Amino acid sequence: MKVERIINEPTAAALAYGLDKSGKDMKIVVFDFGGGTHDVSILELGDGVFEVLSTDGDTHLGGDDVDQKIIDWLADEFKKDEGLDLKKDPMALQRLKEAAEKAKIELSSSASTEINLPYIMPVDGVPKHLVRSLTKAKFEQLIDDLVKRTIDPCKSALKSAGLSTSDIDEVILVGGSTRIPAIQEAVQQFFGKAPSKGVNPDEVVSLGAAIQGGVLTGEVKDVLLLDVTPLSLGIETMGGVFTKLIDSNTTIPTQKSQVFSTAADNQPSVEIHVLQGERSMAADNKTIGRFHLDGIPPSPRGVPQIEVAFDIDANGIINVKAIDKATNKEQSIRIEASSGLSEEEIEKMKKEAEANADADNKKKEEVEKVNAADSLIFQTEKQLKEYGEKIPDEKKKPIEEALAELKTAHASKDLV
Repeated sequence: MKVERIINEPTAAALAYGLDKSGKDMKIVVFDFGGGTHDVSILELGDGVFEVLSTDGDTHLGGDDVDQKIIDWLADEFKKDEGLDLKKDPMALQRLKEAAEKAKIELSSSASTEINLPYIMPVDGVPKHLVRSLTKAKFEQLIDDLVKRTIDPCKSALKSAGLSTSDIDEVILVGGSTRIPAIQEAVQQFFGKAPSKGVNPDEVVSLGAAIQGGVLTGEVKDVLLLDVTPLSLGIETMGGVFTKLIDSNTTIPTQKSQVFSTAADNQPSVEIHVLQGERSMAADNKTIGRFHLDGIPPSPRGVPQIEVAFDIDANGIINVKAIDKATNKEQSIRIEASSGLSEEEIEKMKKEAEANADADNKKKEEVEKVNAADSLIFQTEKQLKEYGEKIPDEKKKPIEEALAELKTAHASKDLV
């Protein structure tokens, strides 16, 4: 292997997003939250040249610390129930570590996850099992102090660069741990703008380095010809909502994935309805493809993990893939570069979206309320079925009354 040039990670990340081709001067924050360390860099781009203005970080903060919070919680819960410390058993501790990482990943796209570790440790010769449900809310409570710590280097880096949050034009996320929604929300709240998430955070640095390598060797000659997506791309989700995965004007090539689930118990297949457009409801956008993912194992609704991935190459060809993460079964569709729409039609669709924005948002909010009520009814009935006998009547009765009231409102779609 021949080393052509050394490139720093923040600059590589910016290259991967094509910011050097934006045609304008800007200040960029690269927020790198990996497994073991956390780094924040502020870059200035002028005349196509990147300059690092400041860096800061915490070498003792990363995704491993997030895992440790879950491990500690699980061990404490087991100790309360059984009076034994799982951390003193190397085998049990290893299983806790694996379960914690899996739970962390699942909670990036689910409201809750079940941690099930059978035969975790024998007690008086009797094998004991660890079964716990960890909700997203509890998870965020556990890691709240870590999330706050990730912002401290941002403040220090800004101070060193003599800048304020209003001076920042772009925020880029690097590192797998930035997939945690609480981290993304904290970054957005601090900088006052949504971070860019168009490139896989695990691959963004290596992708940028590869682009630079291609330029140096002459293999990449068309970097200046990067195109953008004319309209947003996404799929239809529960209630007919259009869920965007790739926004309009995203520089290509790009890729984006999101995890979805089933809407009914024991659902054997899902239809992936691919659309482009700017309206809130799927019916108001243009269908560009459909396919089915079959063979989903029988499971309660919301349990299957179906990852939908969009990949657009430099020629504008779209590949959409759906994978059942439990079985690794997958199905895909290839959509050619031509959208079948002229520039006039694209502009017309954008103007229609603007003109109908208020009505569309109202319709989407109504559907989301129905979906939220449906989910709440399902979860409440499930919890009552599992734990109803343990709940005192004076607490159980108002829950049942509220549930009945919500079911009536849900049936009539009369939700406030």
